[in-house]
Amino acid sequence: MPKMKTHRGAAKRFKRTGSGKFKRFHAFKSHLLTKKCARRKRRLRQSTLVSPSDYKRVERLLP
Repeated sequence: MPKMKTHRGAAKRFKRTGSGKFKRFHAFKSHLLTKKCARRKRRLRQSTLVSPSDYKRVERLLP
């Protein structure tokens, strides 16, 4: 069986943490920012972890 290839789009969006979880960045931060409050934009800057329901899917893309 051939080696699995890494999904390059996913590799650019997710990083694995030291404990093996996946880190991701928030969406909705690229345009139409004038209508969003400062607190919301500040919170969208922060990274977060991939939810448990999506974890297996992301793991399959990044062998």
